Amino acid sequence: MPRKPAAPTTYQEAYRVLSRIALELDGGEADLDRVLPLIEEAQVAYQVCRSRIEALRSALDELAGGLPDPLDDPGDDEDDDSDE
Repeated sequence: MPRKPAAPTTYQEAYRVLSRIALELDGGEADLDRVLPLIEEAQVAYQVCRSRIEALRSALDELAGGLPDPLDDPGDDEDDDSDE
């Protein structure tokens, strides 16, 4: 019985796994008995990618929450005094 590959731990590793699986499945030569293990491996890699993206999005949202909105800049009243 073949051993399951270790789950990727980084976004880059998971992306490589997904790319490799996509190429193998896209080639149309994947043995039917190999398709289910490939899909299971892809699901694990996808979850790693998704969790890393969500963590980054959360960190960026938190950072952006502490920054002033450039569209609400109160010092941008220069255009309002154009009649002088």
